[in-house]
Amino acid sequence: MKKTASFSVILLLFISSCTFSKKQSNPYLLQGEGYVEVEGGKIWYGIMGEGNNTPLLCLHGGPGGTGARYYNLSEIAKERPVIIFDQLGSGRSDHHQDTSLLKVEKFVEQVRAIRGELKLNEFYLVGGSWGAGLALEYYANYPEGIKGLIFNSPYFSTPIWTDDADRLVAALPDSIQSAIHIAVRDSVFDTESYTAANNLFASKHGRRKESIKHPYDTVPSNRNSFIYNYMWGPSEFTALGTLRDFDNHQYLKKIEVPTLFTTGEFDEAIPETVQKFSEMVPNSKFIIIPEAGHSTLNDNGPAMRTAIQEFLDIQEK
Repeated sequence: MKKTASFSVILLLFISSCTFSKKQSNPYLLQGEGYVEVEGGKIWYGIMGEGNNTPLLCLHGGPGGTGARYYNLSEIAKERPVIIFDQLGSGRSDHHQDTSLLKVEKFVEQVRAIRGELKLNEFYLVGGSWGAGLALEYYANYPEGIKGLIFNSPYFSTPIWTDDADRLVAALPDSIQSAIHIAVRDSVFDTESYTAANNLFASKHGRRKESIKHPYDTVPSNRNSFIYNYMWGPSEFTALGTLRDFDNHQYLKKIEVPTLFTTGEFDEAIPETVQKFSEMVPNSKFIIIPEAGHSTLNDNGPAMRTAIQEFLDIQEK
């Protein structure tokens, strides 16, 4: 592991004030930010927070996304460490276009590498969108030490996801539906009409409000569209990539730790479906984030943070 020399001033001031004492019940030996060697390169991680409470380990969406949205959990980090990282190929981690690395099991091992590097004996695992599917996959393989699971706008099954997307697309104007149909029929997705359809869908079910940049988010952290297109496809509602047959939602029946499910009121992870997922997990909790699309932390950050904080409070009474 090699620590970085340069660091965002604001984030440095925040994190440098956080100390993990060896006398604490969970002695985290590192803080700030750093890199972890994994197969194919180095992955970046950052830690916000202080206090002795059980940390959160957060898995971002995509594939090919970044952990930057989790800066919006900085208020929760006032009482516990919040660990974010960029999966290999995106954000501040090493970028690549090696398709042999773009397998679910490789991403699972990256989570394991972060846990090992930071010596996390106990933690909550948080996953949003694709990160939720990855979190469930990790739990199915390595459940030890996971105190609870938080699934935000979860993706667990491409067939289920695309069925729901078809329902949402069916509510769009006929001209938009036609543009999508023609693009799929001809396998041509770089037209203005398909781009317009994608933008309209995103404005209704993705990020519904103007993007809010967190004060800690000061270092460029770019998504990787190659990974997204290779593993998923040209849009949220067209899955043509290697994940087109992915489905691990039956693993939900095997969860034995407290679990929170959240989704936005207008989310592409539609509330009806997420509630059904929640019903597969004994004693889980399901919350709809009002006035939010898929980007719940952006569209209604206060409600999202409240849902997470109340869940954590119940577990730690």
